[in-house]
Amino acid sequence: MADADDVRRIALALPHVVEIDSEGFDFRVADKGFVWSYPERRPGRPRVIRTDIAVLFVGDEAEKQALLLGEPDRFFTTPGYEGWPLVMLRLAEVDVERLRELVTDAWRMRAPDALVSDR
Repeated sequence: MADADDVRRIALALPHVVEIDSEGFDFRVADKGFVWSYPERRPGRPRVIRTDIAVLFVGDEAEKQALLLGEPDRFFTTPGYEGWPLVMLRLAEVDVERLRELVTDAWRMRAPDALVSDR
């Protein structure tokens, strides 16, 4: 079972990652977000930052659909994320090694090619 501290530790171990000041966690490389806390929005209620759920950049719609259909207990999306290459991950449903894989993949897709080739 992974948590927000694991996300932070994994993300900050990657090259040139910056943590943006936020209520939860928010990590970027080259000014591009690759993993952050889920800002849950419910009609008529204030937004709630969920640090038990990570939003991950996945690159494209095909990868997004593969994760959503293949592992619905771990991944989900909401109408506000339709058309975006992002999925939400329930951190309690993954171990740290799988989280490392997912966060590293998200970083690779957002990092400049020169950084990725050095890794």
